[in-house]
Amino acid sequence: DPHKSWQKARIEKNHEFIRYILPKGKSFDKLNQKNVTIMANHINSIARASMNDKSSFQLASLLFDKGFFKALELQKVSPDEVHLKPDLFKQ
Repeated sequence: DPHKSWQKARIEKNHEFIRYILPKGKSFDKLNQKNVTIMANHINSIARASMNDKSSFQLASLLFDKGFFKALELQKVSPDEVHLKPDLFKQ
């Protein structure tokens, strides 16, 4: 059900994080794969209470080997370096 966000709370949190970086009204036209990967790296490095205070990267590393992350150019960002603001791509 596309209009029932309560059915997909975890993905809605990702959407919230994306909107920290790309606020409503900001065009997605200039996004490229490099930017999307950077954004995913930062979002997936956040520990969440809903995942027993683990990040998506920590949980995924239990299931996939390092080659998986390397092939997709995914890398964990240290917690003190996670940046979820519009200037993320300018860093």
